[in-house]
Amino acid sequence: MNDRHRLLHEKYGGVLSPAFLVDARRLEQGEPLAYVIGWIPFLDCKIFLDSRPLIPRPETEYWVEKAIETIRSKNPARELHVLDLFAGSGCIGVAVLKHLPNAMVDFGEIDPLHFPTIEQNIRENVHRAESRTLFPYGKIVRTDVYSNIEKKYDVILANPPYISETRVDRVEGSVIKNEPRQALFADEEGFALIRKTIEGLPTHLKPGGFAIVEHEPEHAEALQKLAEGIGVTAHTEHDQFGILRYSVCTL
Repeated sequence: MNDRHRLLHEKYGGVLSPAFLVDARRLEQGEPLAYVIGWIPFLDCKIFLDSRPLIPRPETEYWVEKAIETIRSKNPARELHVLDLFAGSGCIGVAVLKHLPNAMVDFGEIDPLHFPTIEQNIRENVHRAESRTLFPYGKIVRTDVYSNIEKKYDVILANPPYISETRVDRVEGSVIKNEPRQALFADEEGFALIRKTIEGLPTHLKPGGFAIVEHEPEHAEALQKLAEGIGVTAHTEHDQFGILRYSVCTL
C-alpha cells in the first residue's frame, strides 16, 4: 500500500473528501506521511506528532523493545526509575510506561514545544488504574543533555542527535526539509551529544543500572573507548537490519 492509500484509509477511513485531497497534495510536495496523518505506531502505542518532533524510526523501536524485555526479566516487580533522554515525541518513555506498570519515567527534552506532545502521548497510551493524570508517571524536564537532571536512574534510554553534517548525503531530502535539524545533527562528526551522554552516566545511572544509546556504526569504537575510560562497560549491538546501531552501557 503506497502512502496515498495509507493516508486515505488510516486518516479518512477510505472516504474521499476535499480534506484528503489537501493532505494528498502535502504528500506530493514531500511532507512525510507520519506528519500528514498526525501520528505513527510505535510498540503498540499511537504516537502523536503535533509539534513535529523527530519521527520515530523502526531501528529505535527495535532496541526499545529489547530494553523493555531486559527490564522485565531483571526487575519484574520493583519500582524502576527510567529517563527518556532527548525525548522528542516521548515515544521511548511512553512505550516503557505502557508495557512496564512498575516504571516511573522522566522525559528529558530541550525544546519545550514538544512538551504538550509528550503529555498527549502519555494521556492517549498509558491507562493505569490508579490515575488518569500524567503524573506520578514521572516528569518532563527541559534539559540540554543532563542540565536540570538531578537524580539517578535505574535505566537511561537515549536517542541523541548523531548525524554528522559531513554525511548529510545519507539523509533523505524530505527528512532534512521537514524534520527538526536539532534532533538530527550534532558536532564532532555526530559524536558530541553521544559523548556528553556517556560522560554523564557515572553521575546519573545507579550502580547495577544500564543505559542504551543509539548512534551511527562509526561511533561504536569511540563510544566504547570513552566508556572504558570512565569505568563504564559498553558493548554495541546490531539492529534488525544488521547495522551496528546501539550500545548497552553498564556501571
